Amino acid sequence: MELVCESCKAKLNIPEEKLPPGQRVSVRCPRCKNKLVIDTKTVASEGASPPAQVSRKAEGPTADTAVPSVEQEYDSSTSEIYGLDDTEADSALDSYEEGDKLALLMTADDLRLETMKAALDALGYNTIRAENTREAVSKMRFLNFDLVILSDLFDNIRLQQSPILQYLNHLSMSVRRKMFVVLMSDTFRTMDPMSAFAMSANLVANWKDLGRFSNILARAVSENANFYKVFMDTLRETGKA
Repeated sequence: MELVCESCKAKLNIPEEKLPPGQRVSVRCPRCKNKLVIDTKTVASEGASPPAQVSRKAEGPTADTAVPSVEQEYDSSTSEIYGLDDTEADSALDSYEEGDKLALLMTADDLRLETMKAALDALGYNTIRAENTREAVSKMRFLNFDLVILSDLFDNIRLQQSPILQYLNHLSMSVRRKMFVVLMSDTFRTMDPMSAFAMSANLVANWKDLGRFSNILARAVSENANFYKVFMDTLRETGKA
């Protein structure tokens, strides 16, 4: 869905499949931070697609109560796996302009996070940090990320038991293939293909190689794109990408 911010006229692109039917969802313009509202209640009752119409969020002390918390339907079995309920905690979703490359960064170490964010900035990614597992899964439910980076012991959970990895492994292949998933740990051998395969990731890296993370990531993403180029071109030509 393409929206236009009434304040700064920026064009926003929000995937329709990320919008919960029958809800009022507030989104924030990435350029001017103006809050807009998408109302899908009327068309949801008629079985139609969400409208490409937004209204500017009201100013004043009652503005936050004008938009209820976002709710999204998903299979009950997944909520049991991830330990989540069906209510989204945040009432405002970030939105990004078409063509933006989004990276979700999940690490508890602030120093490492700043180093990785600088590397991602240099590679042209808009970096979004998740503070905990619930927030990370919530963001992945509403945004299409090009890059997902998860560190061992994020939210004090080992990678092997991470609900985030379980979530990623339950995504449809059409969604998952568009994500480049990186796992960080003190135990990995950087760019070890067997470890990456075993963990259903695109890349694994050791923290000791953080200083050259930008080069490692750029190389791995390029190799992955080249490897799948013919396959992705075929999907696009057949309208399945």
